[in-house]
Order: sequence, then C-alpha cells, then structure tokens
Amino acid sequence: MNAPDKTIVDRRKPHRNSEVARAVRKTREQLSQRVGNPVFDRELIKIHARSIMRGAGVLPLLVLIVAVAGMVSGARDQMLAWALVSVACYSCLFVVARRVDATEVASIDAAATRRLFLIVHFISGLGWAYLAFITCDACQSQLFPVTKGTLLLVGIAATALVASSLPGALAVTFVVPVAVYTLLTANFAALSQAMMAIVLILSIPFFSYIAALLNKSSLLLLTFRSENDGLIAELETAKAVSDEARRRAEESNLAKSRFLATMSHELRTPLNAILGFSEVMAKEVLGPIENGTYREYARDIHDSGQHLLALINEILDLSRIEAGKYQLNAEPLSLAAVVEECCHMVELKARHKDLTLITEFESTLARVFADERSVRQITLNLLSNAIKFSPKGGEILVRVGWTAGAGQYVSVKDNGPGIPPDEIPVVLSAFGQGSVAIKAAEEGTGLGLPIVQGLLAMHGGEFILESELRGGTEAIAIFPSSRVMEELPAIPTEAAAKPARSQRRALAS
Repeated sequence: MNAPDKTIVDRRKPHRNSEVARAVRKTREQLSQRVGNPVFDRELIKIHARSIMRGAGVLPLLVLIVAVAGMVSGARDQMLAWALVSVACYSCLFVVARRVDATEVASIDAAATRRLFLIVHFISGLGWAYLAFITCDACQSQLFPVTKGTLLLVGIAATALVASSLPGALAVTFVVPVAVYTLLTANFAALSQAMMAIVLILSIPFFSYIAALLNKSSLLLLTFRSENDGLIAELETAKAVSDEARRRAEESNLAKSRFLATMSHELRTPLNAILGFSEVMAKEVLGPIENGTYREYARDIHDSGQHLLALINEILDLSRIEAGKYQLNAEPLSLAAVVEECCHMVELKARHKDLTLITEFESTLARVFADERSVRQITLNLLSNAIKFSPKGGEILVRVGWTAGAGQYVSVKDNGPGIPPDEIPVVLSAFGQGSVAIKAAEEGTGLGLPIVQGLLAMHGGEFILESELRGGTEAIAIFPSSRVMEELPAIPTEAAAKPARSQRRALAS
C-alpha cells in the first residue's frame, strides 16, 4: 500500500478546501491579537466612515434648523454665514468618509486614515467654533449665549454617537468650540451662562466616556463576528476532513471486502483438498498405513484444517455483519427446539470433559420470527465457550424463557473460572481474549462473542455477559418482543362451520 493510503489526507496533493484553510488562519490571527490589532483598527475605521455616511443628511439638517432659528431670532446674516461655514467644514468630513467607505478593508492604512479623520474632524469643529464666536446685538443678551451653548451640547451628543468608532474624534472636534464659548461668549456674572459653560466643559469628558463604551461594544461585536467566522471555517474544514476520511474508509472497506472474498476462495480451495485427502489417509480408505504415527499426523492435519476453515468462516461472517451485508432469512421457529438441537450437537464434546448439560425450557413459548442459521450460530457459540472454559465435572445450565418485556431469551451459564470485570469489554471486542483463555491456552479466535453481538443486533436484540471471578459466567441472548409471534385463533373447518350456520339460520327464523 502506498504511503498516502496510510493517512487521512494526502499532504502531497493540493487541499481541496484551501480557501477555507486560509480563512481559518486569517481568523486565528485576528483572534490571537489584542486591542490595537490592525485588522480590527481597519474595521473600526470602516465602521466610522459608514456612520458618517449614514448621518450625512442628519448633521446638515441640524445646521439648517439652527440657522433658521437664528435668522428668526434676528441674527440673520451671522447665522447664514455660520451655516455656509459649517456645511463647508462638514463637506471635507463627508468626502473623506466616502473615499474610505469605498476602499477595501485590507487596503486601508489604519494610522494614516485615523490621522486624516482627526484632521477633518478638527476642521468640522471650526464651524461650531464660529457659532460660539457669533454675537447678536438684536437678540436678548441673556438668551442667545444659552441657546448657543444648548446647540453646542446637542452637537457634542450627536458627534459622540456618530464618531464613537474613532477614539479622540469628539475631543478634537469640540475642544476649540467649547474653549471659544467659555472665553468669549459666556458671562460668568450671569448664573445661566456660567452653568452652561460648566456643563459644556464637563460634557466633553462625559460624552468621550460614552463614546469609549460604544467603541468597546463595537470592538466586542467585531470579536464575536470573527469568532463566528472562525467557527464556521473550522466546521467547514472539519467537514472536509470528515468527508475525506469517510471516502477513504469506504475505499478501505471495499478493499477489505475484496481481499476477504479473494482470500476466502484462495484458502478454501486448497483446504478442501487438505481436508479430503487427510480424511482419506486417516481412515485408510485406499489401504492400511503400517506406521501409526502417520495416521496421527493425518488426523492432526484434518483437525488443523477444520480449525482453519472455521476461522475463515468466522472472519467472513463478522466482516459481513460489520459491513451490513449479512442477509437474514427470517422465518417462524421455536427457540426452544433450536436450542435443544444445538445441545444435542455439543453433547458428545461435553461428555468428553465430563460436563453435565442441564436444560430448562419454558413450555408456553411462542414462535419467534428469526433467522434459524443465526440463532443456531448464536447458541453454538455460547455453548462452545461454556464447554471450553468449564472445569471437568462441571455443570452447564441452558435456559430458554420469557423476558420481562415479553421477549424471549437464551441463557447459558457455567461454573467456570469467570471473567474479571475489567476484561469483559476486551472479551466482547473482535479477537479479544481474557487472561483465563490465554492461560488455559484454549483454541479460539476471539470472534465468537462479537459475532453473537452482531447477529443479535441485526435481530434488534441484546447480548448480556455477566461474570464473577471464580464464580462462573452467564451469557444471555435476548430477542425483543417485536420478534415474538402472537398465536392466532384456529380457523374453523367445514364440518365445524355447518352447525354454526344452522344455528344462525334458526335464530334468524
């Protein structure tokens, strides 16, 4: 077999899911970095640009409303000039945001773009500084500064929401306007103006803190999205590897089936000749053999051939069961009758070891719908194991009866050395043998019980192995209630039906 067949994926071939693999690596690199990750920085800048684009109509509308209100109040020329200056300043911000929004995330230079945004935010703040600088002689002297402070406060709050993805943008935009308002406009002799100046000064760190919280939320959302992308990519990769592994497992299973089919034919052909010729020689059909040792050798050859043939048959049966190719020819049968026949078959072998077979069959057992060959093989395997590991002069109890769930069971219990609890999974695995079997050097392949489990599973049944060290072993094969056939009432014969018909006619008359 070539080296690539020994691995799940052939590394010499290009991976069919290279795009998925690259996505996984990219996501892992993103998740492995902390705040300041260039990828996340570019994403945040992209989000900031989109936020400005979405608010492209809101801020000019706010400027227009403020300008109209100022014109009505009497500061017509000043407010009109402020509106033009503010729109011009914000135009620079919109142009930069539109250009960044049209750029691919991977092509954005995070540091340079951040500096550019901070510059245009500072320029947009000059419009608010101009508003703070405006004076109105025709307006009420106490009301107009408070109105300007209120408008600045609204602008600070709106900018905190829009520019939360860019740290420092709020401070850069409104430090100059608040300073101009505090130094040139606010009259600290008036309580309202003094309070407004204090509120504006405190609003910058407060809304900067709010913007920082929003920025952390955006960063957390980006992290969750990256983790989600990573999980999806990992699942795609795992699915690709699983598909590749399944394909190779199917190929291996097909190769195993072909190998077993070929080897069974190649081995059985010479085995037939070995068994036939050794039997002819052992029975001296063609003439006597003067040397008795030769006769013993012929019997040994025949026994070894029989053992090898049984081994081949067991391997083939287990392979067909595992591959789902074992065909069940289910038919109604008496479980007690099949088990009794199997007991007669192994009676001679048990007698050679001075073993006593005790049978306990319930008399009210209904027929079961099962494969007779499989039931026979299950029973013979259990009986052979019990005979093999029972000491001379021991007893083997064979029972057939009803289960609590209206099913039927076959139980074979011996008084042999038993199996340690930790070795039961080993015994139930293919080619598994316990320490007792190894020490006793009994002939066996370790396939009997796995075949029993497989055949019972195909019938929808269950196999239970209960054992106690130096206390014997009990093997129980359970057939489910769905396999038990209900007895139907007898169909009346023609002779029995005539009186019934006459009675009906009499009742009708």
